[in-house]
Amino acid sequence: MIHRLKEVRKALGFNQTNFAKQLGITQTAYSMIENGNRPLADKYIKVICSVFNVSENWLRNGKGEMFLSSPYEKEFNEIFTNLTPETQQYLLVMAKELLNTQEKLLNPNEKE
Repeated sequence: MIHRLKEVRKALGFNQTNFAKQLGITQTAYSMIENGNRPLADKYIKVICSVFNVSENWLRNGKGEMFLSSPYEKEFNEIFTNLTPETQQYLLVMAKELLNTQEKLLNPNEKE
């Protein structure tokens, strides 16, 4: 996660000092985090994702895109991460069904 943190900072055009200010910590404390000498607390992960529209899944796990593409995606991700794994699985099944229905409505002449 450390290298993704640095990648986000650079993508946003911040140096360590300015990025640390956004998080409400000193440059020294931030440098220790970025160098792996101190863990990145969950509250700072939440701040980074909320303030800069960064995907929490990308920051934590390296999956998906660095930045969320829309406010709907951000809201959906917040809801999704608070669901139980079983409910997440159900939601994915329902979303796939919704996508199939949308395709049928938008392309009624295409055969399956």
